[in-house]
This record gives sequence, C-alpha cells and structure tokens, in this order.
Amino acid sequence: MAKKKLLNKNAIAIILQRLACQLIENHNNFADTVLIGLQPRGVFLAKRLAHIIQNDYQVKDLKLGQLDITFYRDDFRRREEPLAANTTSIDFTIENKKVVFIDDVLFSGRSIRAALTAVQSFGRPSEIELLVLIDRRFSRHLPIQPDYKGFQVDAINQEKVLVQWQEQNKADAVYMVS
Repeated sequence: MAKKKLLNKNAIAIILQRLACQLIENHNNFADTVLIGLQPRGVFLAKRLAHIIQNDYQVKDLKLGQLDITFYRDDFRRREEPLAANTTSIDFTIENKKVVFIDDVLFSGRSIRAALTAVQSFGRPSEIELLVLIDRRFSRHLPIQPDYKGFQVDAINQEKVLVQWQEQNKADAVYMVS
C-alpha cells in the first residue's frame, strides 16, 4: 500500500484560513447562516473553521451543529457489520437560514445526499451550501459540487484520500493511499 502526503499541517492551516475568509465574504456576520459539520470527520473541520471565524475575525454568535447521516445513507443496509450512529447536535432552528454543510472529503456525493434528507427534520433552510476540505472531482455518482473547496484531488476510484486531524490522529495531514 503506497501512501503519498498531499497536504501537511502548514498547508492545511493556510487552506482553513482561506476557507474561513470565503465564508465571511459570503455570510458577513452569520446572522442568517449556520454551520453544520457532518459526522464523523466533518465535525473536526467545522470546529476548526468556527474557531478561526470566532477568534481571528471576531464573529459573535456563530451557530455550529453536527449532523449524523448514518441511517439516511442509501447503503447502510448493505453492510455486513452493524452500524453505530454518531451524535446529532443542532440546538438552533434552521428554518429560513442559510446552512453550510461541512465535510472532509467529497467523493461520490452520497453522504451529501443523505445530509440533505436528514437536515429536513430540523426545518426548511432558505439555502444550503457545501464546504469540503478535499474535492475528489472525478468520483461523483450524483450531481453534487462544493461551493467551497480547500484542495482538489484527481484520484481514481481505487485510490483513497485519508484526512488526519490533530484531535483524532495526533497530526494534521492529508494522504493519497493506493
């Protein structure tokens, strides 16, 4: 198994600052916008972005939630092992709000399709955007594209993109594994 480092800690930090600035440009003070990290790995990215937006750019009252899509996926019954759900935590209304879904890797688009279904339980947003750290642009099964992307990877289906976070893996890095 070959492993190639695509992004190191410094490159990820630069990308996070750029993504935070793009969000601020489009959503100003976030009065009508909420951020929702998709469980499990999108939550790490969402928390990092929220921290930057609140601390580096003094945006107050930023709403951040986390959404579990486990049982909304179209493949959850096809797996051999039983699935364990993660936590959903959305303690604010999304009715008529702009929602920004945040995930680490956009691959087939199926996770985002599941998130679109799952979020309807919390109200009807006025708009939904997608922010991803990694866009695997040649792997889509559904017509879903990110509004914000940190890094674009041209990977064939057998290759995997592995995102590691300091909070979970003791280091920030992105690898291509083949």
